[in-house]
Amino acid sequence: MNPWVAVFLGGGIGSLMRYGLTRLVLALDLRGAFPWATLGANVLSTALLAWLMFKWAPGADRSLWRAFIGVGICGGFSTFSTFSYDNFLLIREGLIGMAVANIVINVGICLGLFFLIARTV
Repeated sequence: MNPWVAVFLGGGIGSLMRYGLTRLVLALDLRGAFPWATLGANVLSTALLAWLMFKWAPGADRSLWRAFIGVGICGGFSTFSTFSYDNFLLIREGLIGMAVANIVINVGICLGLFFLIARTV
């Protein structure tokens, strides 16, 4: 399979996962001010990417799988643009503390996951 096709297919799957997670959060009525769906997507995609890079395919020639999972699925599932928009909305609504907490929690958990998974190699 061509790597471009792998990224395309993975991106579609990741985007559907993102949409499904958002629908789940709405169904569970977790809407409140905190952007739970964005946090969940970012944390899950970070864990998947870290696992791919450090556990399953370190140094291996699995470029097609890396394109499919790492670029496609994780790229389609995680969302920096929505993260930015969520923070913009929180700030616009005067919820500065919530925006700062969202930034710290997203970056802290996701970066921490990479370090944690890399340490267990």
